[in-house]
Amino acid sequence: MDQIISYLIAGGQARAYVAQTTELTAKAMRIHGMSHVATAALGRTMTCAAIMGVQMKNREDRMSVTIKGDGPLGMITVAARSDGSVKGCVQNPFEELMLRPDGKLNVGGAVGMGRMTVVKDLGMKDPYVGTVALQSGEIAEDFAYYFAVSEQQPCAVALGVLLDHGKVRASGGVILQPMPGCSEEVLRFLEHTAPLIADVSSLFNGNTAEEVGKLLFAPIAYERLETYYPRYRCDCERARIQRLLVGLGKKELADMLEKQHGAQVTCQFCNKVYDFDASELEQLMAQAKDI
Repeated sequence: MDQIISYLIAGGQARAYVAQTTELTAKAMRIHGMSHVATAALGRTMTCAAIMGVQMKNREDRMSVTIKGDGPLGMITVAARSDGSVKGCVQNPFEELMLRPDGKLNVGGAVGMGRMTVVKDLGMKDPYVGTVALQSGEIAEDFAYYFAVSEQQPCAVALGVLLDHGKVRASGGVILQPMPGCSEEVLRFLEHTAPLIADVSSLFNGNTAEEVGKLLFAPIAYERLETYYPRYRCDCERARIQRLLVGLGKKELADMLEKQHGAQVTCQFCNKVYDFDASELEQLMAQAKDI
């Protein structure tokens, strides 16, 4: 079972999140029929978004991550909620690249360079929006840069997806974050631990999130805090699709009615198809504005 476990290190001098997301990433791969490199890119992004999601305090809080790179995968879009649910998609999910010289998936080449935008809706008047330039396209380094620049929270981020013969063998991530006033001793421990999480997908190959936590933090005093259960879940519904259609305006809906005698909308996150016949489209047109 997928889990995200939060930890306090050395009496609160640092905190950590250990996330196992194998089932989550495998489900996304099945839904979208993605290539290996697309699965790795989306899996890494969903893993970090899920960790960020469970850090939000309120039940209705939600966030999104958009990665717009100039690589062949195109745009990556992920949405997460505070209950651990996450969904995502890749603009060009079937693109594949040759492996890197070291035999690893070329996620950086597939994503390319561009920008990452994080939007957090925390129930305030306006959502928080943070945008940073991609540093490598490898996702983990890009999130680490986002945390340091947009949230002023330097941390080590490791994200990985291990695939074998078209199946997700392991997926997960680790975030290590020193807190203000962290001692030199604990900083040295974190610096020593960072290389251990570099090949994070191998850590989760056969190990649970709890086992990975014990492996990483055994040399120092640590406290296990909360356990969350991330899952791939799309919350699309017919009413939401109706609002989307109304938002297109009368002219666009009239064009659909004339050319298609209705409308068919496919959810980009779960591929569920919503059909609207001519009479339903006419009712939506009555609600729409002239745009």
